[in-house]
Amino acid sequence: MLPAVPPRLNSYAGRVQEVPADPLIGSTLDGRYLVLSKVAHGGMSTVYLATDQRLGRNIALKVLRPHLAADDAFISRLQREAQSAASLSHPHVVQIHDHGVGPEHAYLVFEFIDGYTLRDVINGNGPLSPRQALNLLDPVVEGLAAAHNAGLVHRDVKPENVLISRQGWVKIGDFGLSRAVTTSTNTGTLLGTVGYIAPELAQGQGGDARSDIYSAGIMLYELLTGQQPFRGDVPVAVVMSHIRDDVPAPSAAVPGLPPVMDELVRYMTEKDPDHRPANGSALLEDLRHIRQTLSPAELDFGAVPGAAPAFVAGAAHNAAVRAADAAATTQLSALPGQAMDAPTTVVPAPPDATAVVAQPYFPTSVLPPSSRLYAEDPHAQDPALAMPPADGDSRPPARTSKRAAAADAKARARAAATPRSTLGPAKPRRRALLWILIVAVLAIAAATAGWFLALGPGALATVPDVHNKSVPQAETLLRAAGFDFTPTAEIFDEKVAAGLVVATDPGAGESVRKFNGITIQVSRGPVLHPVPAVTGKALEEAKKALTDGKLAVGAVAEAYDEKVPAGVVLGQDPAAGKEFRSGTKVNLSVSKGPKPIPIPSVVEKTEADAIAALKAVGLVGAVAPEQVNSRTVPAGSVVSQAPAGGDLKAGDTVTLTISKGPKMVAVPDMVGKQVGAATSALKALGFEVAVENLLGGFFGTVRFQDPPGGEAPEGSTITLRVI
Repeated sequence: MLPAVPPRLNSYAGRVQEVPADPLIGSTLDGRYLVLSKVAHGGMSTVYLATDQRLGRNIALKVLRPHLAADDAFISRLQREAQSAASLSHPHVVQIHDHGVGPEHAYLVFEFIDGYTLRDVINGNGPLSPRQALNLLDPVVEGLAAAHNAGLVHRDVKPENVLISRQGWVKIGDFGLSRAVTTSTNTGTLLGTVGYIAPELAQGQGGDARSDIYSAGIMLYELLTGQQPFRGDVPVAVVMSHIRDDVPAPSAAVPGLPPVMDELVRYMTEKDPDHRPANGSALLEDLRHIRQTLSPAELDFGAVPGAAPAFVAGAAHNAAVRAADAAATTQLSALPGQAMDAPTTVVPAPPDATAVVAQPYFPTSVLPPSSRLYAEDPHAQDPALAMPPADGDSRPPARTSKRAAAADAKARARAAATPRSTLGPAKPRRRALLWILIVAVLAIAAATAGWFLALGPGALATVPDVHNKSVPQAETLLRAAGFDFTPTAEIFDEKVAAGLVVATDPGAGESVRKFNGITIQVSRGPVLHPVPAVTGKALEEAKKALTDGKLAVGAVAEAYDEKVPAGVVLGQDPAAGKEFRSGTKVNLSVSKGPKPIPIPSVVEKTEADAIAALKAVGLVGAVAPEQVNSRTVPAGSVVSQAPAGGDLKAGDTVTLTISKGPKMVAVPDMVGKQVGAATSALKALGFEVAVENLLGGFFGTVRFQDPPGGEAPEGSTITLRVI
């Protein structure tokens, strides 16, 4: 049997407070996780130390706030992000073991880290030497590099999310949850602690791996100097500094630091993300190169020889930083476009925190649970601890239990409500006169009320029907019924003519007290809608304009138009600006574009006749620069045209090719040659051959030819006479 869970105690500077019981402590979630104790709480969740009874190991159980657990969209995104984060297995990343959603709770199960946070190291030892700072930052960046390579972005890098085990392992936690909160807040970014927020996240522009690099650069500045670069009275001032101001060089706060550390901080915290390292892998390479190039003296600058890590509970600047972070939830709303949700809630530190001196190093086994595991603020204290001591008394103020304080308040309230004096006995005669006066007043009041409600202005009367009557007629009828107050109101009505009564309010036939007013609703006639101007618009656009204007599209006629493109409205009826009832049809005339012209054939016409024929139908004849020979078309006439047919628009061009006439070819002398050979030779030259046989053409020899020689047009006929 498991031992009973003892009540939680938080200790601070020797004072002890009782922590109110948590209903989850001692219970088992999903029949598996036994909740042992409460570790920390924040704006989104509460962290518990629990035991996984199935595997027999301690785990950190982060239970979401009820309003987030009831958000289906948030839970759906949380499950996806938890699965993505669970796939990331790296020695410097806190491992997610499980997640669950029940009817009452949604939770994440994390690897248990028995140790403390980087915030404890800064508060107890800052500023650190470059060697110490780089040794702490290196595993953080290595974990971020693994996440970036896996496609995950943290968006909330800060010392509170860097955990250090008693064995010295450095791990970064809270992957997955910060990305899920981005969806639930509808901001596109997650606003982490304002001291570490990247400028692009603060401006609502979204973030990527380079946003984590910026936050890590602010963390490096704090490791080297012991304080954050931007501080202010309100979180808004800190956020605006991140947006507008450059991060100062660490050497300005700690003179003597190596210049390369200033350059590294500047490189990591550039305002433009494009000027920062692209991701954790790129930064890790630079970190290790810088550590190799620094000399031992430079690496150990500012280190105290032989000093062991120790915690400091409450330097003044750390108290101010925590107080500013605590107000972030309520004051970030002053920034345009930012969300009110912040992943960490920090309870303000006590005002006398600056009076607490450095304490010796505590083993993690006796550290307050708020500085172990997944504490979202390891130094959060109960506000009751902030009671200032009495003047001259250096001892801690006495604690008053809440039960005692409540009982004392009730006693004071009862004492204030107890009368200090009582009325003495009255004289009988005076008391009788008083009662007679009271009865008389009540009787008069009752009689007056009875008259008022039965016969007077308070009596009930029936509202007469004055529909479709003029206003004077309606007022006369209402006054006759006892209603003297009859204001008028104008309304549109499709059926009742303008100036006549539509109805009354209250309506006809209702029983109403006469002193109530009866509003006469007078018709303004039907609602009239102006006709929009649609001439010159495309047809679909014109139709939409008419329907949007409560009118209807009437007949649509089409017509050719030489200037207006097809589909554009040429005219409308009724004209624009006139007013009509709803649903009135507007007729439209729409262009079909220029009228098509059939192309006439002008082949074999003379050039002049062809151009004239084209011009007559509205086309333009253009003569091609080159003329061609033609056996059939005489010189000066059209051999061909382009286009040869189809339709054109008015003013379009038809290209004409003019004939040079037939080609002239030299005629060879074929007399004395055989008729077959002579015929073939002449045809090869493009001539037609006619053969006439003399005396039967027995020998087949050409005796005469016509023409006998010279030149003849190509294609002309050569006559051969054969004997």
